[in-house]
Amino acid sequence: MTATGRLLAERLNDEPPIFRGCSSSELGIITGLAVLIWLPVSVLIAWVLGAAAMGLGLAGVAIVATVIDMGSLFQRIKRGRPDGYYQQKLAIAFARTRLKPAPFIRRDGDWSIGRQRSG
Repeated sequence: MTATGRLLAERLNDEPPIFRGCSSSELGIITGLAVLIWLPVSVLIAWVLGAAAMGLGLAGVAIVATVIDMGSLFQRIKRGRPDGYYQQKLAIAFARTRLKPAPFIRRDGDWSIGRQRSG
């Protein structure tokens, strides 16, 4: 294949998907959140049952399952849509619930230029 026909990494506009449609940054966020949720929960459950060390194994299994399930969910959400689609949907949901203002205009209707007709 010629040099002009190859896809060069420095010419990519977005991060390439590496696992089930997730980029490396998305995968890192999913993994980090899964660790923050499952590690304390599973250690607590295992401690109540009398085997606290077993909680680490339970957490490992739960984290891997969460990453696989969330990767599949992101794959379905992103299928056939442009880059950044779910980030915009999330920003609109935050604006709708008034958690954070939307970074773009969401007004529907006629716009005025603020001038009167003279005449």
